[in-house]
Amino acid sequence: MTHSTSFTYQLKREILSFSNKISKCLSKPDRKFFADMLYGILASRSCLLTDISDKLLEPCKKINTVDRLSAHLTKGTPKEALNAYLALLRKWCPAHPVILIDDSDVVKPGGCKFEDLGWVRDGSKSTSSKEKDFTSINDVAFSAMERAAALFGKAAFIMDRGYDDNKMFLKLDFMGQDYVIRLTSRRKLLCHNKWVFATELRNRRKGKVKLPLFYKGKMHEAYLSHVKVQITASRKDIYLVLVYGITEHPMMLATNREIRSKDDVIRAAMLYFSRWKIEEYFRCKKQVFQFENFRVRKLKAINALNFYITLCMAFLAHMSVKSETNVLKTEIIRTAKSIREKVAFCYYRLAKGISGILSHAKEGIRLWFRTKRPAYRQLRLKLVV
Repeated sequence: MTHSTSFTYQLKREILSFSNKISKCLSKPDRKFFADMLYGILASRSCLLTDISDKLLEPCKKINTVDRLSAHLTKGTPKEALNAYLALLRKWCPAHPVILIDDSDVVKPGGCKFEDLGWVRDGSKSTSSKEKDFTSINDVAFSAMERAAALFGKAAFIMDRGYDDNKMFLKLDFMGQDYVIRLTSRRKLLCHNKWVFATELRNRRKGKVKLPLFYKGKMHEAYLSHVKVQITASRKDIYLVLVYGITEHPMMLATNREIRSKDDVIRAAMLYFSRWKIEEYFRCKKQVFQFENFRVRKLKAINALNFYITLCMAFLAHMSVKSETNVLKTEIIRTAKSIREKVAFCYYRLAKGISGILSHAKEGIRLWFRTKRPAYRQLRLKLVV
C-alpha cells in the first residue's frame, strides 16, 4: 500500500465514520446517499451533482448517478438525521456556548424559475421571503434561538445591528439568555433617568481600556469604555460597551452580562468580535463548495443541499480540533501547500487538503456498502416414490 493510498483510506474511513453517526437511524439506501454526498462534496469541493458523481466513480452511466442523487435530494432533509446532527453538536460544544446569529442571501442572478424567488437587498434594508410559511425574519431567528436554548440551555447570543430590535431584547430576556448585540444609531437608551440616543453617550465618552485586537485579517488597537443604561424594551439594567479605534464611528454594543472589571469589558467586546467567524463560515460555503452555483431547482432540494454542505463544514470543524500531531491532519495541511504557516480561519486549507488527498482515490466508496448476500446453496431435488 503506497503512502498516498494509506492516507486516502484513512480519510475515507473518517468521512464514513462521521456520516454514519448522523445517518445511523436511516435505511441503508439513505445511509449510502449520505455518505455519497459528504464524500462527493468534500472530494470535488463542489455542490454540483455532476461533479459529485465524478468523484463517486460508480460503474454505471453518469446520468444514472446524477438522477439517483437528485431523487434523494427532492425528499428533503430527514428529521432523524437533523436531530442526530444536533445531538452530535451538543457533545462537541462546552457548557454555556457562544451562539452567533446571522442570515445570508443565496444569489442566483440567472435563475428565473426557482421557487419562492425574492429580491436581495443590502443589510441596511429589511428583507422578506416569498416562501409560503414565511412570516418574518424575527420569527425565523426566534425559532433558531428556541432550538439552541433547548439544545444547550444557557448560552451567549451574539448578533449584529440587523437584530437591534425591541422584540429581540424582550425575547432574550424571556428566555433568560445572555447576549451581546451591536446597536444602530437610532437606538435610544435610558441613562440617569433621561432618554438619550446611544450616539450621544458614545460621543460623550472616551475609551480607557486598551485592547490589541486582530479583526478582519488586520491588527488593531482598540479602546473600550462602558456605561450602565436601560433598554427601551424591558427597562432592565444592561451595559453599553463602546469600542473606539476599529471603525469610522465607534461601535456600540449592548450586553446584559455583568461588568465589574476591565476583564469583563474586554470579554464582552471579544464575544462580539468572534461574530466575524460566521461571516467567514458563509463565505466558505459559497466559495469552497460553490453553494451559489447549484443546479437543483426545488426549494426542498436546495434546503437539503444546504444541509449536506453544512455537514461538510462540520466535518472540517471536526478535523480542525484534532491534535496538531495527528498524522492525518498533518498530511491534509501538507497537501494543501499553504503559503502561511498559521491562519485564523483554517477551513479553506483543510478543504483543499482533503480534496487533494481524495484525488488519489482509484474508486469511490461504493465498496464500503457491499450488499451481504447469503451463501450459495445448490438446489436439491427430492424424489418421492
